[in-house]
Amino acid sequence: MALQYRSTEVFLRPDVRFKSMLVTKFINNLMHEGKKSVAEKVFYQAMDVLGTRFEDKKPLEIFETAVGNVKPLVEVKSKRVGGATYQVPREVSRKRQLSLSIRWILVAVRSKKGKATYLKLADELSDAYKKQGVSITKKENTHKMAEANKAFAHFAW
Repeated sequence: MALQYRSTEVFLRPDVRFKSMLVTKFINNLMHEGKKSVAEKVFYQAMDVLGTRFEDKKPLEIFETAVGNVKPLVEVKSKRVGGATYQVPREVSRKRQLSLSIRWILVAVRSKKGKATYLKLADELSDAYKKQGVSITKKENTHKMAEANKAFAHFAW
């Protein structure tokens, strides 16, 4: 299996089970204190749960759709103009869309209490697949903020 070169100058391999670079990136973000084997175990357990919940679909399809549903199209950035700070809406690059969606899903998972992490992850991914849940709410709020501030779009750089 050939290594793939990424722009972060790190060699990453597709994950063992699904052969997907997206899964590898997600597991690396899920990882805490360098414990990749624990992060892999949590992720694959969550995928098994998704496989039992959605028997008609493959877990990888559900995961990819969920991450795609959370990707924001626009965001706001602060821009200081003449002593005033404006929230200027901007389009989001593909790479940043992916990193934001992964981050928002994991923040939603970590904010929940009382369950095993793999169950929280499975819940959030199934909610994102159905276009509901905390991470989808974050995306919608970001889009609403950009819509509300589109009068300042001419300040974009």
